[in-house]
Amino acid sequence: MANIATIRNTVAPSLPIAMTDYSQQYTDQYSNILRLYFNQLDNFTRALTASNGGSALSFPHIAASDTTDQYATANNTATLVAWDTGESLLGFTLVAGAAIAEYAGVYKITFSLQFANTANAVHDASVWLRVNNVDVARSATNFSVPARKSAGVPSYVCGYSEAVFTVNAGDSIKLYWATDQAATSGGGTGIYIYADAAQVSPYARPAIPSAIGSITFVSAV
Repeated sequence: MANIATIRNTVAPSLPIAMTDYSQQYTDQYSNILRLYFNQLDNFTRALTASNGGSALSFPHIAASDTTDQYATANNTATLVAWDTGESLLGFTLVAGAAIAEYAGVYKITFSLQFANTANAVHDASVWLRVNNVDVARSATNFSVPARKSAGVPSYVCGYSEAVFTVNAGDSIKLYWATDQAATSGGGTGIYIYADAAQVSPYARPAIPSAIGSITFVSAV
């Protein structure tokens, strides 16, 4: 396994005050302090410029998922995508379905929603991004989910998309969706976002989250 670069923080040296008269001991001490400081700088730049230098850096990001079925509020109605599990967070907090950014920057959101359709006709679902409850321009994607396979057996579509956007520190980032035909938890047919637990038979597989998403840092503004 390749070694991961390690960056050690540099600390500015406390240089001794010069003496009135020349002193070999003072000169040697001064040079030694600078040598130690330059060694720190060498370590810092060497770690960053190595072929795996990026492995020593951390950037703001959030990865989250949800373990529950999600239903639209009503037909043709914007509904917040829920997230109940923060897989990895740095520079973000997850609060009531919103990712709160701690640092300004240009970010990229990537998401995957497991749509299911229980109706006997094709129906559409749209997904888009909101920052501070304002729609982000050109962030929407439309998905057509085929008619159910049979009564009680829905069809599935993985709704995947991404968008690049800019936020300020403290901004609230949310994902919304809507459909022309909303299923209901009580049995009404239509589209919902499907989740399923891990299974062992007829083959073993992990759980299926209804939503998987991540926001990663791209650049400073």
